[in-house]
Amino acid sequence: MGVTKTDLFTEEQNELASVAKVLANPARIAILHHLFRANACINSDLVQELGLAQATISQHLRELKGIGLVQGTIEGVSMSYCINASRWTEIKGLFNTLFDQYGLASKEDCC
Repeated sequence: MGVTKTDLFTEEQNELASVAKVLANPARIAILHHLFRANACINSDLVQELGLAQATISQHLRELKGIGLVQGTIEGVSMSYCINASRWTEIKGLFNTLFDQYGLASKEDCC
């Protein structure tokens, strides 16, 4: 069997790219901003807050849950969501590691 594109990169590089892909949507960033401001589990107020259809919000929440940034519980027909603090710290560390590398390798007169 041949090498896949993801096999060419480190686990950290693949994970960072996956997270960045999920975060590369303004609706998902708006959902995260709302969850940060609420600082608690929220229910269905995202529809009123963001002005998006429930189905659209559900899809974005699935994507955020898929990378572990958001966690939620199902209670009957309602769902409650909040930030997964430990995963947020992990993802923050991934991005910080990437961004901190620039200071290590940068030169004043690069080009």
